[in-house]
Amino acid sequence: MSTAAVATTGRWTPAWASVLGGVALGALDFLWIKVVPFPLGGLGNSSAVWAVAAFVFAYRLRRGPLVSVLGSVVLLVLAVPSYYLTAVLVQADDPGAVWSPVWTAFAVVAGVVFGAAGSLAHGRRQVPALAVPVAVLFAEAGLLAARVGDPNHDAAELLGQAAIEVGLGVLVTLVVRATRRRRAAALLLAAPLAVLGFVLFRVAGFA
Repeated sequence: MSTAAVATTGRWTPAWASVLGGVALGALDFLWIKVVPFPLGGLGNSSAVWAVAAFVFAYRLRRGPLVSVLGSVVLLVLAVPSYYLTAVLVQADDPGAVWSPVWTAFAVVAGVVFGAAGSLAHGRRQVPALAVPVAVLFAEAGLLAARVGDPNHDAAELLGQAAIEVGLGVLVTLVVRATRRRRAAALLLAAPLAVLGFVLFRVAGFA
C-alpha cells in the first residue's frame, strides 16, 4: 500500500467510524429499550453507558488525544438524533423532537471527557484514565439507588439496574490491557470519583 493510501486511510477511518458508530449507537440504544426487559432494558436510558461507549471507542481507536476526543464527540452527538429518529420510525414519535439541544450539549461534554480518558488509557496515566468510566457507572448506580422509595419508580428495577452497572464498572477494567494491580488501583480510585460524579449528576438535574 502506498504512503498516500495509508495517509488517506488514517485520515478517514476515525471519521467514518465516528459517524457510523454514532448512528448505530443511537438506533440500537432505542431498540434495546423496546426489546430488552428491565432491569437490563434500563441500560438503554443510561447516560453512563453512553459515556463508557465514548471511552471504549477512543481506546480502540488508538489515536492521539485530539483525534480521540473529536471522534468521541461526533460519536455521541450523532447518536442523539439517531436515537430520536429511530423513535420516529418505530413508534411514530414527533419528528420535531429529533433535535435535542440539551442532550447534544451533554454529548459534547461526555465526548470530551471520556474520549480523552480513552486515549490516555494507553499511556502512563492509565490508572486515572481507566477509573473515569468505572466511576461514572458507579455514580449512576448510586443515583439509581437513591431513587428507591420514589413512587414513580419500581424499587426492584432500580436496584437491579444499579447492581448491573456496578458489575459493568468492574468489567470495564477488562477492556483495557493492564496488569491486575493497575485494574485494582483504578477500581479504588473510581470510588472517590464516583462520589464526585454523583454530585455532578445531581447538579445537572439527573435526580
